[in-house]
Amino acid sequence: MNWYNMESLVHWKNIKKQHCEAIVGAQCGHAVLRGAHVYVPGIVSASKFMKAGDLISVYSDIKGKCKKGAKEFDGTKVFLGNGISELSRKEIFSGLPELKGIGIRMTEPVYLSPSFDNVLPSYLFLQNLPSAVVTHVLNPQPGEKILDLCAAPGGKTTHIAALMRDQGEVIALDKIPNKVEKIKQNALLLGLNSIKAFCFDGTKALQLDMVKDAEGKPPFLPESFDRVLLDAPCSGMGQRPNMACSWTLKEVTSYQPLQRKLFTVAVELLRPGGVLVYSTCTITLAENEEQVAWALRTFPYLQLQPQEPQIGGEGMMGAGLAFEQLKQLQRFDPSVVPLRDTDIDSLRDARVEDMIWLANKDCIGFFIAKFIKCKST
Repeated sequence: MNWYNMESLVHWKNIKKQHCEAIVGAQCGHAVLRGAHVYVPGIVSASKFMKAGDLISVYSDIKGKCKKGAKEFDGTKVFLGNGISELSRKEIFSGLPELKGIGIRMTEPVYLSPSFDNVLPSYLFLQNLPSAVVTHVLNPQPGEKILDLCAAPGGKTTHIAALMRDQGEVIALDKIPNKVEKIKQNALLLGLNSIKAFCFDGTKALQLDMVKDAEGKPPFLPESFDRVLLDAPCSGMGQRPNMACSWTLKEVTSYQPLQRKLFTVAVELLRPGGVLVYSTCTITLAENEEQVAWALRTFPYLQLQPQEPQIGGEGMMGAGLAFEQLKQLQRFDPSVVPLRDTDIDSLRDARVEDMIWLANKDCIGFFIAKFIKCKST
């Protein structure tokens, strides 16, 4: 992924912008930056003379101001690259039932991220590096009972099952029905039989009345799991590329209490000696190191553990954690990678070790903490 990131820093300067333009929504724009083509539902506007086969410059309407079907747009837009139109403007905005499929096939994207669409779909599940690392940190073993508390769309769930050689039981929870279906589809596609996915609110996953649980369905009795992964809902500020920020202060601050509710449930469901891994795809101190400090104060029987593999940097100061504790955390921070002023030619003779370091650092912002539960609650 990372070589493409570095190449893109010089590649975009050589792309000639075309008179014929198409405007896409912000979410579609994010997908294009991550290697996707432009699908018809994402096209908001197109030049009045656009025909199938034309070379098109594609822009993202990051503020959502462009009107559907407009013939031109002079508002704030970000250049995404050039592509070949698969359809004419008339076909895209004809008023017929909404078309699907590729509308513009990207040929010169500004960000050279390769597409893995339909590449060994029953064998591969594409993930960002930290998402793969977090499952290795959890280190699930064959025969264990594992809980993925906030599991959709199932990348980490399926990775857990694969690392267990599909031996044991992996329980995946998410409270949004269509996301749970996605987990089931991914498990089926990859031929993993150890996964059981349920549409259930993770904050209510603890069975408090101590009656026998109903055939392995949530809620669960205390201390039911050998390992728990809490890849918590978060503000998502580590996601990249990201062209626009629409978060409000209220939204950002709403995640910490939710994460603590889920963490409390995770601790109760973990057996003594079990492992709990907490992760987010955001960069804020409040959702990361502050949560670790809170957890260690609130649950004195939890101990912070070193992580393997240790690829990211150490934790951030400011939450009252000791230096040795910060070294046990893992924080992926793309801002530390000196790529913006890097000349590609200077990298061609770089040491392999340096290229690996760049590759490991250049990813989404992500945070991982690993705990062990020392005794019963």
